[in-house]
Amino acid sequence: MTDAEPFAPAPEDDSDGPGEVVQAFVRGLAVIRAFDADNPELTLSDVARRAGVTRAAAGRFLRTLQSLGYVRNDGRSFALTPRVLELGYSYLSALSLPEVAQPHLEALSRAVGESASAAVLDGAEIVYVARVPVRRIMSVGITVGTRFPAAITSMGRVLLAAASTDERDRILDAEPLAPRTPRTLTDPAAVRQELERVRAQGWARVDGELEPGLQSLAAPVHGRDGAVVAAINLSMSSGRYPEAEVTDRLIPALLAAARAIEADLRVA
Repeated sequence: MTDAEPFAPAPEDDSDGPGEVVQAFVRGLAVIRAFDADNPELTLSDVARRAGVTRAAAGRFLRTLQSLGYVRNDGRSFALTPRVLELGYSYLSALSLPEVAQPHLEALSRAVGESASAAVLDGAEIVYVARVPVRRIMSVGITVGTRFPAAITSMGRVLLAAASTDERDRILDAEPLAPRTPRTLTDPAAVRQELERVRAQGWARVDGELEPGLQSLAAPVHGRDGAVVAAINLSMSSGRYPEAEVTDRLIPALLAAARAIEADLRVA
């Protein structure tokens, strides 16, 4: 999330809504999600604005989170603490994918000399669940938990291409795609056409759409039931390799790593 993509306002009513939704909990999660890689430290006003709550409500949630050790405050701004990772640990510990994928990503990275990652789809975004960095080629550091818009990333396009038509339409029609660079595909029809191409060829390539000078190749990872459960990628500088090397060496290595992960998932 960035300031160009604000959160939907969190409900101000603390009472339970339809389906016994606890609105106070919804608002508390919105406060936590106000922080991201682009906004690791926020003032009280920033948190209130990004979470869509009042300053008073934001203050109450932040003080509660601080008392529990999830937030720190230096007197002016707030930031999440490492303890917040506990909130995602239960999911990651129950998900064998990161543990299974990591050694294969390390082997892939060593073989080709580039960064390798794995991600899953979460709504309209991808979430990194494993990563082997080689060099810093993006202005924003990527770690486990980093999120990017699915429609403009190679792993996101692999995952969207495998999604049902209804889910894909829901994601693409939810809000206009924001251009990150002059090369970003923002026309929904063009994105859908690209997704069909990705589905047909079995891998995706994004060059300069997420960040200038960044190229990424991605392949799907299938679970035991044959459904796509994740994607893995290789990221590198644009133009670093001749086209023949991309098609003859990098893509086959990427696809082989995906198949190796799938084989291990079947016995995990």
